[in-house]
Amino acid sequence: MPQSGVPGTSGSPETPIFPLSRRELRAQREAAEARADATVNIPVRIPDAVAVAETKALDLEKASIAARSNRLNPVAPPRVAPAVSRPVPRSRRRRPMKIAVTLLAIPGLFLTAGLPAYAFAPGASDTASTTSRVADTQGVTVDSGAAAITVARDGFTATTSDELAQRDAEAKRALAAQQTAEAARSAATDFAVYSVRAKGDDYPWFDRATDTQGGGLSPLGYYYRECVDFVAYRLNRDAGSTGSPWTWTWSKLTPSGGNASNWASAWADQGWATGDTPVVGAVAWFNYNHVAYVQSVNSDGSVILEEYNWNGSHAYNTRTVSASEVPLFLYPPT
Repeated sequence: MPQSGVPGTSGSPETPIFPLSRRELRAQREAAEARADATVNIPVRIPDAVAVAETKALDLEKASIAARSNRLNPVAPPRVAPAVSRPVPRSRRRRPMKIAVTLLAIPGLFLTAGLPAYAFAPGASDTASTTSRVADTQGVTVDSGAAAITVARDGFTATTSDELAQRDAEAKRALAAQQTAEAARSAATDFAVYSVRAKGDDYPWFDRATDTQGGGLSPLGYYYRECVDFVAYRLNRDAGSTGSPWTWTWSKLTPSGGNASNWASAWADQGWATGDTPVVGAVAWFNYNHVAYVQSVNSDGSVILEEYNWNGSHAYNTRTVSASEVPLFLYPPT
């Protein structure tokens, strides 16, 4: 096979070496590569020895061309960074503080990684989206069509000062009623003398003129021979006062009025005990403007009353009635 002037091959004198331009060198290199490709692709069966020789000749030609190119355009050798000698690290000392910090930091990293994803959503919108939201951690599905939950601001009201005053008044009335009931039970025990006291007309002004007859007021402040004056005298007698100075007069017993209808309210105003249990020495109060004195209490529950001006007679009278017929018993004042 003919050779193309490659140095060191037979059949062609050695090509003289002279400087070539870059363009010529590039052209020669491309021509050599083209010839090499054409030689390799020739569809002719070449013996193995001949193919090896052909390959060697091509390699020599490429080497010659590369050598001439290097002489014309020398390439600076690659710069190699100087080796930097690194000091051998000394053995590290394990410090107790670093170990403690490490032991605390590692569990914290695991705990942080274990927190649910929704814990790291500070910018999440407070408004509901138009799509369904599923809370994976609890398995609760909130439908987008569900009605929004609203809180009525007027659903909770504060107690006003008037309501507080009303509650306070009710509490005071309940306490007063409880105290009155306790006082009634105490009075019923203290004055429950189930025996007959002095019976008879011991009223000292039995012969005085009545109000309709032109008479005046007794020393107790009530009109003569009225029911209220007779009962007021009996309360003084039981208190040990049968003359001046009197223990109980109109100004102390019923300062709001002298009629019998005022006696129950007078007892309540002064905090005196009342009740529905008959007691000897108590006042039997009737809501038809009449009072009487309880003289005795019978075993069957009936009571014997002493009174003046029963049925407008302006005289002494006694009668027995059932305890249930008396609306209220006014226990002796204290």
